[in-house]
Amino acid sequence: MPTPPRSPRPQPGPQRRPQPSRRTPPRPAAVRRKKPRWAMRAVTTLSVVVLASAGIGHTVISSLDADISRVDPFKDMKNRPRAGHGMNVLLVGTDGRDKISREERSRYHLGGAPCRCTDTIMIVHISEDRERASVVSLPRDSYAVTPPHTDRNSGKRHGGHPIKLNAAYAEGGPELTVRTVEKMTRVKIDHYLEVDFASFMKTVDVVGGVEICTADPLKDSHTGLNLPAGRHLLKGGQALQYVRARYVDGASDLSRMKRQQRFMAALVARATSSGILLNPMKFRDITHAVLGSVRADKGFGTDELLDLGRAMRNFSPSSSEFTTVPIGRMGYAVKGVGSTLKWDPVKSERVFRALREDRPLSVRRPRGSAVLVPVAPQQIRVQVENGTSMPGLGRKADTALAGVGFRTTRAPVNAKNLTVTRTVVAYDPRWDRSAKSLATALPGSELRPVKGQGATLKVILGTDFGQVRKVRAENQSEGEFGVVRGDEVKCAT
Repeated sequence: MPTPPRSPRPQPGPQRRPQPSRRTPPRPAAVRRKKPRWAMRAVTTLSVVVLASAGIGHTVISSLDADISRVDPFKDMKNRPRAGHGMNVLLVGTDGRDKISREERSRYHLGGAPCRCTDTIMIVHISEDRERASVVSLPRDSYAVTPPHTDRNSGKRHGGHPIKLNAAYAEGGPELTVRTVEKMTRVKIDHYLEVDFASFMKTVDVVGGVEICTADPLKDSHTGLNLPAGRHLLKGGQALQYVRARYVDGASDLSRMKRQQRFMAALVARATSSGILLNPMKFRDITHAVLGSVRADKGFGTDELLDLGRAMRNFSPSSSEFTTVPIGRMGYAVKGVGSTLKWDPVKSERVFRALREDRPLSVRRPRGSAVLVPVAPQQIRVQVENGTSMPGLGRKADTALAGVGFRTTRAPVNAKNLTVTRTVVAYDPRWDRSAKSLATALPGSELRPVKGQGATLKVILGTDFGQVRKVRAENQSEGEFGVVRGDEVKCAT
């Protein structure tokens, strides 16, 4: 089918290996988690690890213990899932804003009282060989059923009951959050990390900002985000707006999670490729900025950070993969709870089984850098016309366009005018976003609206035609679970 006219809506092995010692946790990527805060936290922890691997030393790292607030999310927990291989970190982002000034709250639309609930929830899995980090986002509106527990506010004992996943924190704190996630996923959580708005903003500022790219303008009146299409270096406050925005399209939380994953990947790239983590003073500033407002379980300390650092010497954006738990039903109404998201029972189980068995979520395949565009080339129908006297040019262009994913007719023809010098992309104005995507793949081409042309776009080749540039959609999912690797979401040069 042609692209919509405007904005689209969005085994185990035969033998079990021994579980790694608690003093030998996986890498810091696991530290990174969900929403804005979790992203920062994750990066912060990651920074700590990389720094440690650079040989900064025990003195600098050990000072971090004093900065981390401790929590016991595993207290009196019984009947937990069986441990798998690698390390699983539950990364939780809360809406805490106590350390943000009144001016910043106004500028970045952070008014209102915090709900003291989780704004972001992610499972970060660090493989046993320390060569991969798999991040699975759990939508905050996911339909969940709590295990029996005591309400931390009223002290009342509850049986299991339906809730939205993010409400588990408000009702039972970190312990109920961990228990609920383990019940839903059957993935044993090894460590717990909790971050807030302040640490996120400070960390982004300390690393000098994070670069993101967007194919379409992003505007959200609720957070104040207002970004034109293109490449942007986001500092702390603006980065927080970017990862919090829910109303830039119709996808709400699901779209926001994709942006958070892209931001997290960009943050990892910034931290690991810029040399920031190899500068002891800069590293100190980053860790103090981030860890000052982090809460973690008692088992995640100095020795764990040092071990992680040594293990992740070769960590890079290509070592990370991101996805969101597959959703089977949107708008699942629950009495007393409201509209929720119900997970796809079959696909979600495959995702969590991969974590339990320490397997990658995606098939790694080489791919060159691609420019982000509004619409995936696989959704765009193209007719190629040769507007020159050069024989075979139409066939060459048709093959090249099909090679990067466009749905060409495979039947190029000659244009009426054979003296065209500049390649033209002719399109019906109703398919303007598709036209922009196609023109991006043809550097230097001219966009020419033709009312009533229909869904098939037309390329009229000129003598300037030389090559087809590889493009991909910003929100294009890959594979069965929509997995994307960290090196696949960076800005193209």
